[in-house]
Amino acid sequence: MNKRQALIAAALATVCSAATVSASAMEPAAGKEKCYGIAKAGQNDCASSNGTHSCAGQAKADNAPTEWKYVAKGTCEKAGGKTTAPAK
Repeated sequence: MNKRQALIAAALATVCSAATVSASAMEPAAGKEKCYGIAKAGQNDCASSNGTHSCAGQAKADNAPTEWKYVAKGTCEKAGGKTTAPAK
């Protein structure tokens, strides 16, 4: 393997490991659950359940039923949310 191939392999390995870390970063910590309908505008944790966007922080309105945040298990309904996504 020449130097160029080694550099390309190292770069690809770095990109692949970074993608794995970022995907696992969105997994909830133990004791957390998704709670729909409680996220404030711009404070959702990830993609909307209806596919209008795919990133955190893009909720357009407070308490939209398709937006969600991670909360401690057992606290979602007390906060006025639901643990299941709304029907499509």
